[in-house]
Formats: sequence, structure tokens, C-alpha cells
Amino acid sequence: MTSCDRQRRQERECRGLSRVAIRVSSLIAATRFSVLDRSRIREGHTDAQALRDTVRLAQELEELGYHRFWVSEHHGVPGVAGSAPTVLAAAVAGATRTIRVGTGGVMLPNHQPLVVAEQFGVLESLFPGRIDMGLGRSVGFTGGVRKALGRDKGDAEDFGAQLEELLGWFRGTSPTGVHARPAEGLTVPPFVLAMGEGAAVAARAGLPMVIGDLRNREKMQHGIDHYRTHFRPSPWASEPYVVISGTVAVAATPEEARRLLVPEAWSMAYSRTHGTFPPLPPAERVEGLAMTDKERGFYESGLAGHLAGTEEQVAHELETVLKQTGAQEVLVTTSTYDRAALVDSYRRLARITSQ
Repeated sequence: MTSCDRQRRQERECRGLSRVAIRVSSLIAATRFSVLDRSRIREGHTDAQALRDTVRLAQELEELGYHRFWVSEHHGVPGVAGSAPTVLAAAVAGATRTIRVGTGGVMLPNHQPLVVAEQFGVLESLFPGRIDMGLGRSVGFTGGVRKALGRDKGDAEDFGAQLEELLGWFRGTSPTGVHARPAEGLTVPPFVLAMGEGAAVAARAGLPMVIGDLRNREKMQHGIDHYRTHFRPSPWASEPYVVISGTVAVAATPEEARRLLVPEAWSMAYSRTHGTFPPLPPAERVEGLAMTDKERGFYESGLAGHLAGTEEQVAHELETVLKQTGAQEVLVTTSTYDRAALVDSYRRLARITSQ
């Protein structure tokens, strides 16, 4: 690319940003934007590097003004290093100053509620006023993982009772006579990750809800409507609070934004056809692969439905989905091989949301 080409490109980007400033409404400006990072492992990189990438990303997003930074829980997955979310959350909180830090989430059926309460009590004691407790109802993805955890699929059916027990440890209402130290008496905001029955559980418990994904708007809207209709105020939340989650990719061109989606789309396609979820490959390697019809179908499906494009295009899509859902917050869950491109995407998104 010549210097003239670069200058023309920069001029086009500046004109695009001007249009964004005109079109972005107060609706986007009033919405919180947060990030969930899954500590995805990249081909040719180690698990340790993936975890350090997560901590570094949190620091960069704090500088960009994002509201929360959450980490996830996966067990026995070759492509994911984040297996201990409360431990990783401690590292993130220790490396940042102001951004809220939490889990998206701790899978409660995998753990004893007392232990989860103690872990979050420690986090809140060390980093007061900055910790979130995102909770999900999934158990291990495979029979081997569930056996290793001492759990089975049926344990997810007790999620509502497990959640009630967990919150009771913070309020000191356990009938056992045991007190959770240092959790008892502390306030750590709980969120329910709503997949399947999660929306109903969040509504009954009177808790904020995180729901996705953006690719299935009809299903997501149904869950949001059910949640708002059946919400019961609680000591944790007086009214419904909806966080919508999904992939958002922003770049200088639609083609560059689409390339951000390629590594994750291929990893998902590979997992659907080979039974294992691999590390993220570089986009250029995926684009040169010969795929079977089945692989190609899953791959193309994985690229579809996300919020991806230029600043102006993503701003328009964001405004549309926020009007449809009435969500108070967006939790961005983008993963890709190119970390520099990922940070650039979050930087561009921050420009949209701070107009």
C-alpha cells in the first residue's frame, strides 16, 4: 500500500466516523458495554499465553471505558484455557483499577454453593465494589468431563435451588447454622446466564439476566419477554435488568470485520464434525482449507448473524437490536486469532458507544 493509498483510506475512515457521530442515537450512549473473554487458545500459542492475553485485554478495555470484564468456565476443552473463573477473575482484578470484574459464568451445578460464596466473598473483600457474580446452569459438555466433576446432566435441573442456597450464604440465612466467611453480609451483584430455563429462573429469583445470542433474535426476544413478564422484585434487583450477549466485530471494511469471525466459525464447525473444540487457527489458513459440504455448511452458519461491519454499519445494527430488546447492557463475546485486530475492533466499538 502506497502512502497515497493510506491517506485516502484514512480520509474515508474519518468521513465514516463523521457519519457515525450523526447517526448514533442517545439510546446507544445510554447503554452499558461490557466484554466476556473466553481465554481462547490460539494455534502455536500456549494455555499460559491465552490467560495472559485475557489479563492484558482487560487492561486495554479498561482504558477504553468498558463497564465490565468477565471470564468464563470450561473444563477439558482443548481450545479454552479458562477453567477456573474465580482464580482468573482475581488476576484480572489485580491487574486493573476501575473496571468491574466477574464471571460469565461460574457453572453452579459443577460446584457446592458454599464454596462459590466463599470464593466471591474473598474476591469482593480484596476488590470491594468491583466484583460481579455471573452464574450459569450448564454442566460439563461431555460424559467424561461430567464424570470427572462428579456430576451428571440432571444436576442442571436443580439450578434454581442451588442459586437460592448460594444467595442465602451471603444473607446469612442457611439453615445449617454454618456461616460463609467472608461472604456473609457482603453484596456481590448476581447475574443469571439465561439459556433454556435460565430466563424463568432469573425472573423467579428477581436477578439481572444475561441472554444470547444475537444470531437468534426471535428466541432471544422470547426469553426477554418471559423474563420481564414474570420478574419478581428481590433484595438483589427491584426491576428487570437485561444484558444481551453476542459477537460484535468492527473493522475498517466489512471484509476485514468478517475475517475476524473466521477462526471461531471454523473452530465451531470443526467441533461439530470432529467432536472436539480446537485452538483458534489464523484466518488465512482457514480461507485456504478444502472443506467437505458438511464442514462448509457449519462454517458458513458460524459466520452468519453476528453484528459485523464498519462503525456505521454496526452502529445501525446496535440501535436496531437495542430498540427491539430494550436491553440495558451489551456483553460482547468476540473471539479471534489476531489479537491486534481484536483490540482494534473493541477500540472502534468504543468510538461508536461514546459518541
